[in-house]
Amino acid sequence: MGAFMLDTTFNQQKAEAFSQGLVEILNKSAVALAMSIGNRLGLFETMAKLPASTAEQIAGTAGLNERYVREWLGTMVTGRVVNYFPESKTYQLPAEHAAFLTNEGEFNFASTMEFIPVLGNVEDKLIDCFRNGGGVPYTEYPRFHEVMAAESDQTTVAALDSHIIPLVPGLHEKLEAGIKVLDVGCGSGRAMIELAKRYPNSLFAGYDFSKESILRARSEARKADVGNVRFEVRDAANIGESAAYDLITSFDSIHDQADPAGMLASISKALRSDGVYLVQDIRGSCHIEKNLEHPLGPFVYTISLTHCMTVSLAYGGAGLGAMWGEETAIEMMTKAGFTSITKNYLEHDFMNTYYVATK
Repeated sequence: MGAFMLDTTFNQQKAEAFSQGLVEILNKSAVALAMSIGNRLGLFETMAKLPASTAEQIAGTAGLNERYVREWLGTMVTGRVVNYFPESKTYQLPAEHAAFLTNEGEFNFASTMEFIPVLGNVEDKLIDCFRNGGGVPYTEYPRFHEVMAAESDQTTVAALDSHIIPLVPGLHEKLEAGIKVLDVGCGSGRAMIELAKRYPNSLFAGYDFSKESILRARSEARKADVGNVRFEVRDAANIGESAAYDLITSFDSIHDQADPAGMLASISKALRSDGVYLVQDIRGSCHIEKNLEHPLGPFVYTISLTHCMTVSLAYGGAGLGAMWGEETAIEMMTKAGFTSITKNYLEHDFMNTYYVATK
């Protein structure tokens, strides 16, 4: 009759496997939180430079309290992150693990773990949103911009020369000669500051809705002693400039916006007719069934729930969410006036899609 019967048979084997999976989730969540603490305290960096050492030696080198370090090491050992040698009561961070837990390695996942406590901090406010609607504003995330800046250093700033700039043929030469560049949703401005240092003949600007981020960006620009970059608090949906820039970028910012369609239209207007719009945003689909094999699916949906979607809704926005998907991204950019849009996947960054768009 076209209907299907619901299978109500209870499978004990499946239930036990699921139960064991829940235990693993609980343990790994605890390790993630402890990794965040260790990263903030520099414990992984300290241990990476030490031979097998006692808790007292590790704490002394890091300038920390031994009792707290010893308890933290308990999590790291039982979580199979750190090796423990009971005969000498010493601890060692294997080089293979340090490669993904320190800034000297390929990618510092311990830094990414800092998102967990930062986002967990708004749980009570989020519960209220579930019941009453609305959203959680940017002001409720005191460390988010700091953690996001560190993440940007890894996925964006470190890859500008080797991966991102080469996506646009001839862009390196144009930047050397001198062009005008705008980053919309610039956050702490590290990408623009880095480009400003490398290309002194070009002029760079960064706009962001967050006053905190712009103040941080200006401070970092002063420290870097670059005079060809400026940062302003400005609504991305109302840039207020026409045909002013040769290159406009958006790094992981469109889906957070209250008015993403307005932002894209404003960017299209601000871009010169022969200009390029370079976008980095979350890789994924707007169809949940296509994200089942996404390597960070649960993480992306959760970071969207606890930040991306809710901050947009807090300002009466669209609430696109991080998994707005490549399909939606291309559709919205097309509606904003971009006629050529190419997708690129970079080996160093499996979390994002890179779009190159022209009018």
